[in-house]
Amino acid sequence: MIQTLKTYFGYDTFRPLQEEIIRNVMQKKDSLVLMPTGGGKSICYQLPALLNEGTAVVVSPLISLMKDQVESLRSNGIAAEALNSNNSETENANIRRACIDGKIKLLYISPEKLVAEAEFLLRDMHISLFAIDEAHCISQWGHDFRPEYTQMGLIHERFAGIPIIALTATADKITREDIIRQLRLIEPQVYVSSFDRPNLSLTVKRGYQQKEKSKAILEFIASHGRESGIIYCMSRSKTETVAQMLRKQGLRCEAYHAGLSAQTRNKVQDDFINDRLQIVCATIAFGMGIDKSNVRWIIHYNLPKSIESFYQEIGRAGRDGVSSDTVLFYSLGDLILLTKFATESKQQNINLEKLQRMQQYAESDLCRRRILLSYFSETATKDCGNCDVCKSPPKRFDGTVIVQKALSAIVRTEQQVGTSMLIDILRGSFTAEIKEKGYDQLKTFGAGRDVPARDWQDYLLQMLQLGYFEIAYNEGNHLKITENGTHVLFGRAQVQLVVIRKDEPIITKKRTPISKELPLGLPSVESADLFQAMRELRMQLAEQDQIPPYIVLSDKVLHQLSLTRPTTLDEFGTINGITEHKKKKYGKAFVNLIKQYV
Repeated sequence: MIQTLKTYFGYDTFRPLQEEIIRNVMQKKDSLVLMPTGGGKSICYQLPALLNEGTAVVVSPLISLMKDQVESLRSNGIAAEALNSNNSETENANIRRACIDGKIKLLYISPEKLVAEAEFLLRDMHISLFAIDEAHCISQWGHDFRPEYTQMGLIHERFAGIPIIALTATADKITREDIIRQLRLIEPQVYVSSFDRPNLSLTVKRGYQQKEKSKAILEFIASHGRESGIIYCMSRSKTETVAQMLRKQGLRCEAYHAGLSAQTRNKVQDDFINDRLQIVCATIAFGMGIDKSNVRWIIHYNLPKSIESFYQEIGRAGRDGVSSDTVLFYSLGDLILLTKFATESKQQNINLEKLQRMQQYAESDLCRRRILLSYFSETATKDCGNCDVCKSPPKRFDGTVIVQKALSAIVRTEQQVGTSMLIDILRGSFTAEIKEKGYDQLKTFGAGRDVPARDWQDYLLQMLQLGYFEIAYNEGNHLKITENGTHVLFGRAQVQLVVIRKDEPIITKKRTPISKELPLGLPSVESADLFQAMRELRMQLAEQDQIPPYIVLSDKVLHQLSLTRPTTLDEFGTINGITEHKKKKYGKAFVNLIKQYV
C-alpha cells in the first residue's frame, strides 16, 4: 500500500483514516466517508482501484469534475477514462472496449449513465468497487440534492458482493443516515474525519454598503497579488455586476451562473482552471466541478443559506494545504431575503433552522472555527487563532441610548417600518415616502443623525441578535419590538454593544513562509523569486500537455521546492507529492531551473 501510494501519488504516509478506509474497501465492505474538501477522499478509492484486479466505477455528478479527476490520474501514470456525452461516439466505443478488456483502472460515469449501462457495459466488466462521489447529492436533506442520484440503490441489487464507498465533504447526521438508506449500504463502516481546515482563515464583515464592499474587495484582491480566487454571490445579476466592476479595474475576471449558455460556462471554468482567469464571480452553481488546488481565497458577497453550503464553498480554497483566506460579507438585507426564500420553500422548518445556524456563525463573538466544527458534531478544545474574532476580540460599550433611539422610532411608526426606512428616520432623511407618511414629524426623526448609515446597519444586526426586535416576514418585513426590547426602551435594562472597527482592511495577509532546518548552511526560508520562476515554468509545461498548471505540480510542492532546492533528480523525487511519473516527466526541467538559483 505504501509503495503504491508513493509511486502513484507521491506521498510517504497516509493522512488520518485513509489507511483504515482503504483496508475496509479491500475487505469488500461498504463505507461512508466524510472528509473535508482537500482532506484526501479520492485516494480512499483510487488506491484500492490500483491494488485490486478489475475496474473501479466512480459515480460523479459533473462532466467537468470527471475531466479534472481523469487528467490528474493520467498525469500520475494511471489508466483512467470518463464515459460521457462530451465524448464522440468513437471515443466512447473505445472506452467501452478498453473497460471490457480490463485496461482501465478507474472509469468515471454520471449517475444517469450508470443506470443506463447497468444491464449492458457494466455487466460485461470486471468491477472491483463502486465509489459514489459527492454522495450528499443523493439525499433530499443534502444541500445539493439531485434526483438522478436516487436510483443508485440498484447497485447492490445488480452487483452483489462488490463494495460501495460513498464519499462527501459535508453531511450532517440526518443526511448521513439518508445516504446509507438510499444506497442500501450493508452494515457500512462510517468514517468521519476532522472537519477542521486550519490553513483557512475565517473573517466576517457586517453591514457594508455596496460601494464600501467594492472598495474592500479591491483592496483585498490587491493584497493577494495574482492569486486565484472565487467570489460567491446570491443572484445571477450580482455576479455580472461584480465581475464588471473588477474588469474595469483591469482584473482578469468573468461571471458564472446557470443563466449562461453551457458553452460560456465551460469556457469560464476551463479558463479559471488553467489560470487564464484569476477570478470567477459565481452563484453556488460554480465550484463543485473543480479540483483546482491553488485557489487562495474565497469571498462570499452575500450570506450563504446554510453552513453546509458555506463550508463546501470555502473548502474550494487551499485544497493543497497552503494558507488561504475566506471572507464573508453579512447584512440585514441578505438575512431578510434568505428568510423569505426559506419560508416559501417546501422544507420550510429545516431550511429556516439551517439559516439560523448560518446567522449564528456570522454574528458570533466566539471563535468562528469552534462554531463551524460544532455544527458537524466536532468539538474544538481551544480557540483557533486564525479567525477575525481570535485575532481581534470584540470590545463593548454601553449602547443603551443607541438602542433606545431605534426602538423608540419603531414604536412611533406603530411598528410599520423595515430596516431601510428606520435608518432613514433615524438619520433624518427627507425622502418622498417619509414625507408622505408623515414620519418627518416624529420626535425621533433625525435622533441618530450622528451615527453613519452603515453603523446603524451593524447596530440593528446586533439588536436583532440580542433579541430586542423581530422581523415580521409575513408583514412586509416590518420590525416588531420584543418583551426584552420593551425593558430596554423603558430603562429597565442596559445594553452592551460591540464597538464597530472603522476602516479596518478585510484581512492582513500574512503568509507563513515554509521553513525548516536545512543542511549545508542553505537558507531556511523559501525563495520568492524561485517560486515565481517555477510557477512560470509550470504554466509552460501545462500548456504543452494541455492540462491545468496545478496538475503538473501543486503550489504546495512548488513551495517545498523553492525551500529545499534539490539539484538532482533523486532529490527532486523525495519531495512529498512528486510521483515517479512526474519525476521522470518534469524533474529535469525543474532541477535545471533550480540550479540557476543555488
